[in-house]
Amino acid sequence: MTNTNRVALVTGAAGGIGRAYATRLAADGFTVAAVDLAIPDETVRLITEAGGNAQGFATDVTDEAAVDGGIQSITAAIGAPAVLVNNVGIYPVVKWADLTLTEFRRVMQINLESVFLVCKACIPAMQSAGWGRIVNIASRTYWLPTPDMAAYLASKGGVIGLTRALATELGTHGITANVIAPGLTRTASIEAITADMVFEMTKNMQSIKRTQQPEDLVGMVSFLASDDSAFMTGQTLMVDGGLIRL
Repeated sequence: MTNTNRVALVTGAAGGIGRAYATRLAADGFTVAAVDLAIPDETVRLITEAGGNAQGFATDVTDEAAVDGGIQSITAAIGAPAVLVNNVGIYPVVKWADLTLTEFRRVMQINLESVFLVCKACIPAMQSAGWGRIVNIASRTYWLPTPDMAAYLASKGGVIGLTRALATELGTHGITANVIAPGLTRTASIEAITADMVFEMTKNMQSIKRTQQPEDLVGMVSFLASDDSAFMTGQTLMVDGGLIRL
Protein backbone atom coordinates (compact mmCIF):
# COMPACT_ATOMS: atom_id res chain seq x y z
CA MET A 1 0.00 0.00 0.00
CA THR A 2 1.34 3.42 -0.92
CA ASN A 3 0.91 6.59 1.10
CA THR A 4 -1.68 7.83 -1.40
CA ASN A 5 -4.02 5.18 0.00
CA ARG A 6 -3.38 6.19 3.60
CA VAL A 7 -4.78 8.90 5.87
CA ALA A 8 -2.60 10.72 8.40
CA LEU A 9 -4.29 12.54 11.28
CA VAL A 10 -2.43 15.40 12.97
CA THR A 11 -3.86 17.09 16.06
CA GLY A 12 -2.98 20.68 16.86
CA ALA A 13 -2.54 21.27 13.13
CA ALA A 14 -3.56 24.92 12.99
CA GLY A 15 -0.02 26.26 13.22
CA GLY A 16 3.51 25.84 14.47
CA ILE A 17 4.94 22.34 14.64
CA GLY A 18 1.57 20.72 13.96
CA ARG A 19 1.23 22.56 10.68
CA ALA A 20 4.77 21.52 9.74
CA TYR A 21 3.99 17.86 10.48
CA ALA A 22 0.78 18.01 8.44
CA THR A 23 2.50 19.71 5.51
CA ARG A 24 5.31 17.14 5.40
CA LEU A 25 2.98 14.17 5.60
CA ALA A 26 0.92 15.62 2.75
CA ALA A 27 4.13 16.03 0.72
CA ASP A 28 4.88 12.37 1.47
CA GLY A 29 1.61 11.45 -0.24
CA PHE A 30 -0.72 10.99 2.72
CA THR A 31 -4.21 12.43 2.75
CA VAL A 32 -4.06 14.60 5.85
CA ALA A 33 -6.81 15.05 8.40
CA ALA A 34 -5.81 18.35 10.00
CA VAL A 35 -7.49 18.61 13.40
CA ASP A 36 -7.76 21.50 15.83
CA LEU A 37 -10.37 23.17 18.03
CA ALA A 38 -11.41 25.21 15.00
CA ILE A 39 -11.03 23.96 11.44
CA PRO A 40 -7.40 24.73 10.47
CA ASP A 41 -8.27 26.31 7.13
CA GLU A 42 -4.87 27.94 6.62
CA THR A 43 -3.04 24.64 7.03
CA VAL A 44 -5.39 22.98 4.55
CA ARG A 45 -4.93 25.87 2.12
CA LEU A 46 -1.15 25.65 2.26
CA ILE A 47 -1.24 21.90 1.66
CA THR A 48 -3.68 22.01 -1.23
CA GLU A 49 -1.88 24.93 -2.92
CA ALA A 50 1.28 22.82 -2.80
CA GLY A 51 -0.53 19.99 -4.56
CA GLY A 52 -1.29 17.86 -1.50
CA ASN A 53 -4.52 16.45 -0.15
CA ALA A 54 -5.94 17.61 3.16
CA GLN A 55 -9.21 18.25 4.90
CA GLY A 56 -9.72 20.18 8.12
CA PHE A 57 -11.78 19.04 11.08
CA ALA A 58 -12.79 20.81 14.30
CA THR A 59 -12.60 18.51 17.32
CA ASP A 60 -12.12 18.98 21.04
CA VAL A 61 -9.64 16.18 21.65
CA THR A 62 -10.23 16.32 25.42
CA ASP A 63 -13.88 15.28 25.03
CA GLU A 64 -14.49 11.56 24.50
CA ALA A 65 -17.76 11.95 22.61
CA ALA A 66 -16.26 14.67 20.40
CA VAL A 67 -13.22 12.50 19.63
CA ASP A 68 -15.32 9.46 18.77
CA GLY A 69 -17.58 11.58 16.56
CA GLY A 70 -14.61 13.32 14.99
CA ILE A 71 -12.91 10.06 14.02
CA GLN A 72 -16.18 8.82 12.55
CA SER A 73 -16.45 12.01 10.50
CA ILE A 74 -12.86 11.74 9.28
CA THR A 75 -13.33 8.10 8.35
CA ALA A 76 -16.52 8.85 6.45
CA ALA A 77 -14.96 11.79 4.61
CA ILE A 78 -11.47 10.58 3.69
CA GLY A 79 -10.90 7.18 5.30
CA ALA A 80 -9.71 5.76 8.61
CA PRO A 81 -6.43 7.21 9.91
CA ALA A 82 -3.49 4.87 9.40
CA VAL A 83 -1.05 7.39 10.87
CA LEU A 84 -1.77 9.35 14.04
CA VAL A 85 0.35 12.26 15.23
CA ASN A 86 -0.75 13.43 18.68
CA ASN A 87 0.76 16.89 18.64
CA VAL A 88 -1.72 19.02 20.57
CA GLY A 89 -0.45 20.41 23.85
CA ILE A 90 -0.07 23.38 26.18
CA TYR A 91 2.94 24.43 28.22
CA PRO A 92 1.97 26.81 31.02
CA VAL A 93 4.70 28.21 33.24
CA VAL A 94 3.35 28.10 36.81
CA LYS A 95 5.35 28.25 40.03
CA TRP A 96 4.90 25.17 42.20
CA ALA A 97 3.43 27.24 45.03
CA ASP A 98 0.79 28.59 42.65
CA LEU A 99 -0.05 25.33 40.89
CA THR A 100 -3.61 24.31 41.70
CA LEU A 101 -5.23 20.93 41.23
CA THR A 102 -7.55 22.51 38.67
CA GLU A 103 -4.62 23.75 36.57
CA PHE A 104 -2.75 20.46 36.96
CA ARG A 105 -5.78 18.53 35.75
CA ARG A 106 -6.25 20.92 32.82
CA VAL A 107 -2.70 20.28 31.61
CA MET A 108 -3.06 16.54 32.04
CA GLN A 109 -6.38 16.57 30.19
CA ILE A 110 -5.00 18.40 27.17
CA ASN A 111 -1.51 16.91 27.02
CA LEU A 112 -2.10 13.30 28.14
CA GLU A 113 -5.77 12.36 28.22
CA SER A 114 -6.22 13.62 24.66
CA VAL A 115 -3.51 11.20 23.51
CA PHE A 116 -5.33 8.33 25.19
CA LEU A 117 -8.70 9.32 23.71
CA VAL A 118 -7.52 9.77 20.13
CA CYS A 119 -5.49 6.56 20.26
CA LYS A 120 -8.49 4.64 21.58
CA ALA A 121 -10.62 5.96 18.74
CA CYS A 122 -8.08 5.28 15.97
CA ILE A 123 -6.52 1.97 16.96
CA PRO A 124 -9.41 -0.40 16.07
CA ALA A 125 -9.22 0.54 12.38
CA MET A 126 -5.44 0.19 12.44
CA GLN A 127 -5.80 -3.28 13.95
CA SER A 128 -8.30 -4.27 11.28
CA ALA A 129 -5.91 -3.06 8.58
CA GLY A 130 -2.89 -4.73 10.17
CA TRP A 131 -0.88 -1.51 9.80
CA GLY A 132 -0.58 1.68 11.80
CA ARG A 133 1.83 4.34 12.98
CA ILE A 134 1.31 6.27 16.21
CA VAL A 135 3.62 9.22 16.83
CA ASN A 136 3.23 11.03 20.14
CA ILE A 137 5.00 14.25 21.03
CA ALA A 138 6.84 14.77 24.31
CA SER A 139 9.60 17.30 25.01
CA ARG A 140 13.29 17.55 25.73
CA THR A 141 12.21 19.49 28.81
CA TYR A 142 11.36 16.19 30.52
CA TRP A 143 15.11 15.48 30.87
CA LEU A 144 16.06 18.93 32.12
CA PRO A 145 15.84 20.53 35.59
CA THR A 146 13.19 22.95 34.37
CA PRO A 147 11.46 25.06 37.04
CA ASP A 148 7.81 26.11 37.13
CA MET A 149 6.57 23.41 34.74
CA ALA A 150 5.60 20.55 37.08
CA ALA A 151 2.27 19.83 35.37
CA TYR A 152 3.81 19.95 31.91
CA LEU A 153 6.66 17.62 32.84
CA ALA A 154 4.26 15.18 34.48
CA SER A 155 2.06 15.15 31.39
CA LYS A 156 4.95 14.52 29.01
CA GLY A 157 6.29 11.74 31.23
CA GLY A 158 2.83 10.23 30.98
CA VAL A 159 2.91 10.46 27.18
CA ILE A 160 6.19 8.54 27.11
CA GLY A 161 4.85 5.87 29.46
CA LEU A 162 1.60 5.49 27.53
CA THR A 163 3.50 5.18 24.26
CA ARG A 164 5.67 2.40 25.64
CA ALA A 165 2.54 0.58 26.81
CA LEU A 166 0.96 0.97 23.37
CA ALA A 167 4.07 -0.47 21.74
CA THR A 168 3.70 -3.55 23.92
CA GLU A 169 -0.03 -3.90 23.26
CA LEU A 170 0.02 -3.30 19.51
CA GLY A 171 3.21 -4.83 18.16
CA THR A 172 1.52 -8.02 16.99
CA HIS A 173 -0.98 -5.97 14.96
CA GLY A 174 1.54 -4.26 12.68
CA ILE A 175 1.20 -1.01 14.62
CA THR A 176 4.16 0.94 15.98
CA ALA A 177 4.10 3.64 18.65
CA ASN A 178 6.96 6.05 19.17
CA VAL A 179 7.68 9.45 20.70
CA ILE A 180 9.39 12.51 19.26
CA ALA A 181 10.93 14.80 21.89
CA PRO A 182 11.66 18.21 20.34
CA GLY A 183 13.94 20.84 21.75
CA LEU A 184 13.03 24.50 22.17
CA THR A 185 11.42 25.27 18.81
CA ARG A 186 10.71 28.76 17.54
CA THR A 187 6.99 29.03 16.94
CA ALA A 188 4.60 31.91 17.55
CA SER A 189 3.17 30.30 20.68
CA ILE A 190 6.61 29.59 22.16
CA GLU A 191 7.86 33.08 21.34
CA ALA A 192 4.95 34.50 23.32
CA ILE A 193 6.24 32.94 26.56
CA THR A 194 9.99 32.72 25.93
CA ALA A 195 12.53 35.53 26.08
CA ASP A 196 15.06 35.93 23.28
CA MET A 197 17.86 35.29 25.78
CA VAL A 198 16.46 31.79 26.41
CA PHE A 199 16.58 30.97 22.70
CA GLU A 200 20.15 32.27 22.58
CA MET A 201 21.26 30.36 25.68
CA THR A 202 19.66 27.15 24.43
CA LYS A 203 21.28 27.48 21.02
CA ASN A 204 24.69 27.85 22.61
CA MET A 205 24.24 24.67 24.69
CA GLN A 206 23.34 22.57 21.66
CA SER A 207 25.86 20.79 19.46
CA ILE A 208 24.08 22.28 16.44
CA LYS A 209 24.25 25.95 17.30
CA ARG A 210 21.13 27.42 15.80
CA THR A 211 17.58 27.79 17.02
CA GLN A 212 15.34 24.86 16.21
CA GLN A 213 12.59 25.45 13.65
CA PRO A 214 9.46 23.34 13.01
CA GLU A 215 11.03 22.15 9.76
CA ASP A 216 13.80 20.47 11.78
CA LEU A 217 11.26 17.96 13.11
CA VAL A 218 9.41 16.92 9.99
CA GLY A 219 11.98 14.39 8.75
CA MET A 220 11.54 12.36 11.91
CA VAL A 221 7.76 12.29 11.70
CA SER A 222 8.08 11.32 8.03
CA PHE A 223 10.29 8.36 8.94
CA LEU A 224 8.10 7.20 11.82
CA ALA A 225 5.03 7.33 9.57
CA SER A 226 6.69 5.22 6.90
CA ASP A 227 7.15 1.52 6.14
CA ASP A 228 10.85 2.01 6.86
CA SER A 229 10.14 2.33 10.60
CA ALA A 230 8.32 -1.02 10.79
CA PHE A 231 10.82 -2.54 13.25
CA MET A 232 11.06 0.47 15.58
CA THR A 233 8.53 0.83 18.37
CA GLY A 234 8.35 2.03 21.96
CA GLN A 235 11.20 4.50 21.40
CA THR A 236 11.65 8.13 22.39
CA LEU A 237 13.62 9.98 19.74
CA MET A 238 15.33 13.21 20.74
CA VAL A 239 15.38 15.85 18.00
CA ASP A 240 16.96 18.81 19.72
CA GLY A 241 20.27 19.75 18.11
CA GLY A 242 22.29 17.52 20.42
CA LEU A 243 21.71 19.09 23.83
CA ILE A 244 20.34 15.87 25.36
CA ARG A 245 22.07 12.55 24.65
CA LEU A 246 19.98 9.41 25.28
